[in-house]
Amino acid sequence: MKEAANFIEQIINEELEQGKVTGVYTRFPPEPNGYLHIGHAKSICLNFGIKEKYGGKCNLFLDDTNPAKEKTEFVDAIKKDIEWLGFSWDKETYASDYFENIYEFAEQLIKAGKAFVCDMSAEEISAARGTLTEPGRESPWRGRSAEENLALFRDMRAGKFKDGEKCLRAKIDMASPNINMRDPVIYRILRQTHHRTGDKWCIYPMYDFAHPICDYMQGVTHSLCTLEFEDHRPLYDWVGIELGFSPKPRQIEFARLNVTNLVMSKRYLKKLVEEGDVDGWDDPRMPTLAGIRNRGVPPEVLKDFCDRIGVSKANSEVQISYLEACIRDYLNANAERAMAVLKPVKVTLTNYPEGVSEELDFEINPADKSGRTRKITFSRDIYIDADDFSLDPPPKYFRLKKGGYVRLKSAYIIRCDEVVFGKDGQVEELICTYVPESRSGADTSGIKVKGVIQWVNAKTAVDTEIRKYGYLLNDEQYPGQDFSERMNRESVMIFSGKAEPYVFENSENTAYQFIRTGYFKRLNVKGREVLSEIVSLKDNFNK
Repeated sequence: MKEAANFIEQIINEELEQGKVTGVYTRFPPEPNGYLHIGHAKSICLNFGIKEKYGGKCNLFLDDTNPAKEKTEFVDAIKKDIEWLGFSWDKETYASDYFENIYEFAEQLIKAGKAFVCDMSAEEISAARGTLTEPGRESPWRGRSAEENLALFRDMRAGKFKDGEKCLRAKIDMASPNINMRDPVIYRILRQTHHRTGDKWCIYPMYDFAHPICDYMQGVTHSLCTLEFEDHRPLYDWVGIELGFSPKPRQIEFARLNVTNLVMSKRYLKKLVEEGDVDGWDDPRMPTLAGIRNRGVPPEVLKDFCDRIGVSKANSEVQISYLEACIRDYLNANAERAMAVLKPVKVTLTNYPEGVSEELDFEINPADKSGRTRKITFSRDIYIDADDFSLDPPPKYFRLKKGGYVRLKSAYIIRCDEVVFGKDGQVEELICTYVPESRSGADTSGIKVKGVIQWVNAKTAVDTEIRKYGYLLNDEQYPGQDFSERMNRESVMIFSGKAEPYVFENSENTAYQFIRTGYFKRLNVKGREVLSEIVSLKDNFNK
């Protein structure tokens, strides 16, 4: 028996031991009405992880029961995201594959006196639903005969009624303490072209009715859902029992993944895209899997993150700093080091020979025990970042200041002798001298410096746009408020920087750590290549 890592696996182990199931069959069931976000990654890892652990099966099941919001574009994006995470499904299935079966099961309920055609509008049904302390009111059409209901339902399918004119409701109990069991609507009239079936159907099943039927038709043993479906489980079971499903799939709920500072709502993510607040579903600021992939986060990080937070029964919120810590841990060990300056300031080394360049050894990644290096070029004229120089340094400032020393990464120690200001009063150039005996790896100067800064060679540096990102939501300032009130309107910062040419020589997905700045990758933005931040170096997570 497999060792259980969470309460769901404990349930599976018990059922296997008791012979209630002989194998494990799960499904990942997104609705193709948008791109998947980081919250879906937890469900993907859970469902496919159980398949792998128990040698079972897992389907990709597309819940396409609402044609008004669904597109083939979203189906393709979902499949790409799952494959990016490294999982494969046993079957690709759709609710629309079973529309005929679902319809036949609805007729079965009608014939058994368990469903009726109702003429009430959606608003009237809602008003008659009752409250948590008061029972609902029965529909005036609840007493229709099975023969009349069957004829009306077939007329609904034939398109003889207008949208919303009639619906099919399960006949359960209008006094049930669970409002979901108060004669829920299980079919509605909806004239919308479906992305797979076109205009074949003008009636569509509701999710709560289609869900247990599709699970049963696929042979699913364990239907894993997030906690908001816990109150729907009695209806899930009712459908399975009334239709005689054997074996009947079991629904188990788990806590969804919520992360601070991220928009975790497909409806609002769609709004951001449609209103142009972001550059599409794959904008690096978006918490969609497409956005996270475009940001440069490796799939191994997301899988590790989901594994670390685990599976629980109670909803909670994970600090985004924890996710960022997972990203840093991985990139620190795997990303190459490189150099780029966001706010370049010219440095002239007056005692370095003009027209001369030399090659220096640059360590690719200190975490790599092999000590691999590559060559970088050094010359009289270089650029450093404006943030690495101070005219009025605070105490314990170890970067460059006038009259002070600092080491250039993998190069020499330099001293700032003079500061040249531009017409705007900003620092335009630093006149410096270098210490010839201080070459990295062969330093005989005897000068002790604590600061090490990055730089780029002015002769070879590439002008480039560099982007850093803030969070989409200001959760700390506006806890619990609507997304629109929490939006960070300054979530992207753009710099006209300079980078060593090496960062443009490898594939677009190569991650680099820019010394003391953060982790970056190349990104194509509307036909322009920029350097885009994956995650900053600053770690706010309290380990």
